[in-house]
Amino acid sequence: MTAITPLAELREKIDNIDAQILHLINQRAACALEVARTKIAQGEQGSFYRPDRESMVLRRIQELNEGPLSDEAAIRFFREIMSACLAMEKPLEVAFLGPEGTFTQQAAFKHFGHAVKTVPVATISEIFNAVETGLCQFGVVPVENSTEGVISHTLDRLLTSPLKICGEVEIRVHQNLMGLAENLHDITAVYSHQQSLAQCRQWLDKHLPQAQRIAVSSNAEAARLASTNKQASAIAGLAAADVYFVPIIEKNIEDVANNTTRFIIIGQQQSSSTGKDKTSLVVSTGNKPGALHRALEPFATFDVDMVNIESRPSHQELWDYVFFIDIQGHSDDVAVGQALASLKDKVNMLKILGSYPKAVF
Repeated sequence: MTAITPLAELREKIDNIDAQILHLINQRAACALEVARTKIAQGEQGSFYRPDRESMVLRRIQELNEGPLSDEAAIRFFREIMSACLAMEKPLEVAFLGPEGTFTQQAAFKHFGHAVKTVPVATISEIFNAVETGLCQFGVVPVENSTEGVISHTLDRLLTSPLKICGEVEIRVHQNLMGLAENLHDITAVYSHQQSLAQCRQWLDKHLPQAQRIAVSSNAEAARLASTNKQASAIAGLAAADVYFVPIIEKNIEDVANNTTRFIIIGQQQSSSTGKDKTSLVVSTGNKPGALHRALEPFATFDVDMVNIESRPSHQELWDYVFFIDIQGHSDDVAVGQALASLKDKVNMLKILGSYPKAVF
């Protein structure tokens, strides 16, 4: 039988390891400060954050991890270390769809870590404005949900904005009913973002058929409204319940179990190739027979995997559409570059929205 190590001895061992970890973390922080000094001496300005570099570091951590800590836990731990070190170099400001406690803020923290300053704004368009004007270095906007599809406001703004997509992050979305009511029969109104109301449609039909469904600007705003009215409730995440001190009535009321929202990071900079990237683009083909087929042909010709395509009205002519396309690879990759060069000659308009690292987790 294996001998059991005394608890006091294990605790002493843990204390010694903690001391070593703290020493190494501070060594890393000192190196980060030296990096900042070198960048400044070389005349570099603006944000020191590099999404391609961070992605490569985190993927290397994933490859090195031998457990028992899960890859996701190891990456989350190192992301926070990197976030704290970056904040020592130069504080990062990130615009998100406010107020405090939204899934968009959760996505910002998951991607950048908690050492960044998150700046709440009221609309998706204002997130773009905040980054375009230099108020914030980056913004986080929702682009699609696995249950309800694309976020049209984001796609429309991407069409006109000079900003680049420089990263992505996915959030597993759990929707929760919260409010001050003692039972469901007392609830007369449900506040939430229109996407969340749609994601919980079946549950609401079954359990709250009497309640009016009221769309608001964000789930966090819904939680705030529910915190002031005993007959109202909100659908939102746990973070919003904590921020506005609203009791949870029912957890995980989303209709689809694996409900996930994908967010994109928008900024002024272009990410370099990491070997595990996506490229997003938008094309206009004109309303001609076979035009879309000709536009997609270069991806097959040069063996480039297309992972998503969405259409939106162009707002130029009646029944004229643009197509948002996601492909595997970076625009600097040979095959992708050849496909894009060929595509340019087959469409009326081609705009590269950005090449960026795929979400690690």
